[in-house]
Amino acid sequence: MSLTQADGLPLPSSWRPLRQQSLVLVRWLAVIGQTIGVLFVDFGLGFPLPLLACLLLIGASVALNIWLVVRFGAAHRPSSLFASGQIAFDLCQLGGLLALTGGLHNPFSLLLLAPVSVSATSLPQRASTLIAVLAALIASILAVWHLPLPWTPGEELVFNRIYVIGIWVSIVCGVVFISAYTSRVAHDARQIADALAATELALSHKEQLSALDGLAAAAAHELGTPLSTIALAAKEMRADAIPGSDLAGDVELIIEQAARCRAILAKLRNLGNEAGDPFAAVPLTDLLAEVARPHETRGKAILFDAADTSGPAPVFTRSVGLLYGLGNLIENASDFARSTVRIEAAWDSTAVSVAITDDGPGFAPELIARLGEPYLTSRPRDAQGADAHKPGGLGLGIFIAKTLLERSGARLAFQNIAPNGHAQVRIVWPRGAVE
Repeated sequence: MSLTQADGLPLPSSWRPLRQQSLVLVRWLAVIGQTIGVLFVDFGLGFPLPLLACLLLIGASVALNIWLVVRFGAAHRPSSLFASGQIAFDLCQLGGLLALTGGLHNPFSLLLLAPVSVSATSLPQRASTLIAVLAALIASILAVWHLPLPWTPGEELVFNRIYVIGIWVSIVCGVVFISAYTSRVAHDARQIADALAATELALSHKEQLSALDGLAAAAAHELGTPLSTIALAAKEMRADAIPGSDLAGDVELIIEQAARCRAILAKLRNLGNEAGDPFAAVPLTDLLAEVARPHETRGKAILFDAADTSGPAPVFTRSVGLLYGLGNLIENASDFARSTVRIEAAWDSTAVSVAITDDGPGFAPELIARLGEPYLTSRPRDAQGADAHKPGGLGLGIFIAKTLLERSGARLAFQNIAPNGHAQVRIVWPRGAVE
């Protein structure tokens, strides 16, 4: 058994575009803070600094913001390359200000970590890595080249070289940590959000199909009355028609087609019962047979067994999530079984369990501990040859099944059973969750 996807679900997105307004707003905050800081140091503290050069660098950020708003608008979502370029500009602009005001001696050199944090949470991994490298490069340049730190005129402020090296090391370590850790956490969060959205999409699709069955049955019920009236009128017309005439033939055709329509409507009325009423109760053994039935045509034998039972089979409330989750696991087992899938049910007064075992090669050992995570798969996304008919390898199938079954109160365990290493999924419900 391996991992499958739900057909038609989208690939995970590694980057979700930010709105231009967010980048512009952060830049305005930086402009305000930089302007206040530079003016306070020069006029408030009386420390001389190259004020004109600092204001020109701040003005460059102002000009960029105005151009972005006029050219693209606040609702624009820039490409990853364009967003990366903007963050790189912010980083270089901040590095220029620091170079004019003391380099790493300036306490505000810590702000070099801010663009790295923004890129790690909002940009693709490659782009955020390049931003982190640029930040480390700027910190290295500032460590060896910068103008003196603004200070009281006539008083020289000297920093020990070891202290400056320590500041450089701390900034570089911060860049590496934020880039690696924050990027990884943000990536995992995006994956979970995408996979949960795919789960809701799959569940919504099943609910729509179930609703369609009910709609068809209701339509069949409503159409039954006028069809009966047509059939009754046609029979009365047959009694008055001359046998063998064209009118008699037309009446017989109407009666025949009315009977055919009634047969079709009868099938439509039963769609809801065949697919299962979402609020109906069903014994576990019947539920398993129902979800396994569509997969019996795959050329694999599906065997059922009830062991360690105590009393009658527990009764489940049939739900879309339960049917989809169990069906997904059985389909997955059928895909990778060599010849047989065994479904074993057991229950007692405290718990109900279902074990789905196939005689295939088993789960990949390195993946067992992570089974149930989204986008985890051992199957290629673009299968070729004999495997071209199988679903691609997004790894959403197990995640969706696990999520939906856990909503019903179940807990899932994945293992390869001895002695042949066949894959087994065990689902266990507390008896109280079932009844």
